[in-house]
Amino acid sequence: MSRQVENENVPAAEPRESSPKILAQEIIERLTYRIGKDPKVAKPHDWLTAAILVARDRITDNWMDSTRKTYESGRKRVYYLSLEFLIGRLMRDAITNLGIDEALREALGTFGVDIDVIAQLEPDAALGNGGLGRLAACFMESMATVDIPAYGYGIRYVHGLFRQQMSDGWQVELPETWLAHGNPWEFERRESSYEIGFGGSVETVNIDEEVTRYLWKPAERVIATACDTPVVGWRAKRTNTLRLWTAHPIDPILLDAFNAGDHIGALRESNKAESLARVLYPADATPAGQELRLRQEYFFSSASLQDILRRHLQQYPDFTSLPDKVSIQLNDTHPAVSVAELVRLLTDVHGLSFDQAWDIARHTFSYTNHTLLPEALETWPVPLFERLLPRHMQIVYAINAKIMIEARKEKRLGDEAIRTISLIDESGDRRVRMGNLAFVGSHSINGVSALHTELMKDTVFADLHRLYPQRINNKTNGITPRRWLMQCNPALFSLIREAIGDAFMDDAEELKALDAFADDREFQARFAAIKRDNKVKLAQLVQNRMGVRLNPSAMFDIQIKRIHEYKRQLLNIIEAVSLYDQIRSHPELDWVPRVKLFAGKAAPSYHNAKLIIKLANDVARVINNDPAVRGLLKVVFVPNYNVSLAEIMVPAADLSEQISTAGMEASGTGNMKFALNGALTIGTLDGANVEMRDQVGEENIKIFGMTAEEVSKARAEGHNPRAIIEGSRELSQALQAIASGVFSHDDRGRFSGLVDGLYSHDWFMVAADFDAYAKAQREVDALWTDEAVWYGKTIRNTARMGWFSSDRTIRQYSKEIWRAG
Repeated sequence: MSRQVENENVPAAEPRESSPKILAQEIIERLTYRIGKDPKVAKPHDWLTAAILVARDRITDNWMDSTRKTYESGRKRVYYLSLEFLIGRLMRDAITNLGIDEALREALGTFGVDIDVIAQLEPDAALGNGGLGRLAACFMESMATVDIPAYGYGIRYVHGLFRQQMSDGWQVELPETWLAHGNPWEFERRESSYEIGFGGSVETVNIDEEVTRYLWKPAERVIATACDTPVVGWRAKRTNTLRLWTAHPIDPILLDAFNAGDHIGALRESNKAESLARVLYPADATPAGQELRLRQEYFFSSASLQDILRRHLQQYPDFTSLPDKVSIQLNDTHPAVSVAELVRLLTDVHGLSFDQAWDIARHTFSYTNHTLLPEALETWPVPLFERLLPRHMQIVYAINAKIMIEARKEKRLGDEAIRTISLIDESGDRRVRMGNLAFVGSHSINGVSALHTELMKDTVFADLHRLYPQRINNKTNGITPRRWLMQCNPALFSLIREAIGDAFMDDAEELKALDAFADDREFQARFAAIKRDNKVKLAQLVQNRMGVRLNPSAMFDIQIKRIHEYKRQLLNIIEAVSLYDQIRSHPELDWVPRVKLFAGKAAPSYHNAKLIIKLANDVARVINNDPAVRGLLKVVFVPNYNVSLAEIMVPAADLSEQISTAGMEASGTGNMKFALNGALTIGTLDGANVEMRDQVGEENIKIFGMTAEEVSKARAEGHNPRAIIEGSRELSQALQAIASGVFSHDDRGRFSGLVDGLYSHDWFMVAADFDAYAKAQREVDALWTDEAVWYGKTIRNTARMGWFSSDRTIRQYSKEIWRAG
């Protein structure tokens, strides 16, 4: 924040009028003077940019007012550090929260411009991958909505994750080009630039007999520059900042080398710097990929912390008040290096002692854990970490010594416990445990669902929980109802508003009033008509993109999420093969028409996940073209899953697939989005499904399969998946068809390894849960045949999902962790 806010002579902007007439005038002004287009020749993308700029001006007024008020009040600021912010398109979000959506529609209409058409031209910001990034985006909107001063910090990826295409059913990764024509929402902040170092050496400087300082001399340096996007809350109560970092070299071109003819070498430093902000999650199967990923994490963490400390010193004399005025939330382990970096900045740059810096850090940081998968709790090889961040390696060792001495002396923990809490994993190649670093460097560690939080205490952080028993707490995830009901399903939103009034728009838990309409046949009919219209829209998208015709009267059974074995898309596909066999074998039965839709991306180096995508497409090709099925079953994998696609698929879902192996999904937020939009959930007792069952009632959700405790016991004692498969006629037949090449005529052994894994170990309990899953699916079929029963249940899902608003989640964070109220 600039010191200009201290100047009381700077007047605040007067609120702008937002009548259709005024908006129309401003649109023409922006079109003419900012875009340089005569309205007579303006293209749809020109009208979109002009409309965004008009909305942005109003957001900016609110943004500056929010910033001034925070400064003047001295309120605590929250800083949310995340490697992902899956914000999607912003225009509808912004104009809805500003309350100018209808006026802007009318203003554009005076020029013959349809806002719905131009809104589709806005690029989907490629700043995230899945649930973690979308959660961060929902949290940013909710922090503004509930009036918490906040900054989100991340990286401004030029290409993001990747654009997914299919080639003969295989995933192909292509660069995402969302920034090809710029981003009208953002503001570059050249004054907010910081130097970031890598490599080099550390020198010792003896200040006096008692004080020693350390001087890090990096071998490489890059510049991080901020780009700010304003995030406006509901009813424009507050506007916060999403600050994303771009990377630039100190010297953009080595002119001597260029003039000598080494044109590639002359740009080497420029390319190396810019690679930091090119791609989200570079493949880390190679040493070069691992190094780039660690560089990215340190790059954005260091820039963010330097920015936070600069802002604090503008307002306060020293850092003793930092924990009282600043709360830094680490979203997963990606920014965990921030713990060591804050200690470095406070000691090496600002002259505090190590003990002072460590005490400030522990009271300032809090950490959200998103996974129980050990491989997802990042670790880095010690030689890589030490070469790239030599000073931070020293600090990690110093922190580790402090923690281990405390654990040994004060808590009397044994050797095994000491080994597990250590920041250095000595079990094989020595590695730095970033999850442990985040844990010991934070005053609060939260899980994201009740089950996940309890499992954290017993599994990945069991000994750290013994050492610090008060730190772990739960904050069940939530979603913003503005994006995931009001904007993505406007017809349903209007129906609800007509039925129960406007109170739910400000407090999502007021949706409970809709319960009274669950069995009302007229309301059910209108609810069903809206669902069908949404399914028609999705069917049109599938036909346009893929040439596959879908029947909107069929049950739309949807599983959209990152492709991973624990999320068990494979279980869903195997059940589709089994159902295919049953439909062909028993044509006389009254089968429920069903469309199984999948979407999601597999990590480029995750072989089995990419093979599962190929299997889904191969199964789809066979089933969709078999006349014996009579159109009763279709399978579709929709490529390039992103927020905009989710906004079409979620409202169209009849059945929501939340079928992860119990004990492995931290929370899930897709489950909440589907249920809020009137889908029935079929799922395991995993993640937030447990709390969803409690909220919607166990009669309104279809739960199947092993519990987390049963999964853990089966793994510990050893189970016999071969016996399970051979004991299930439908499962064994489906697996035999897949393994023998029924769906892969061009390579009959393509999926044999995937199937062999189920016979040999079945770590994710696909075979173990198959019969229960297939049985639950046939029970869903029975429910579908009774419309009154089906819509009674799905309406109750919508009515009872208000507790899962991210507004509630953020209020809990603020009250119980950040103390930022």
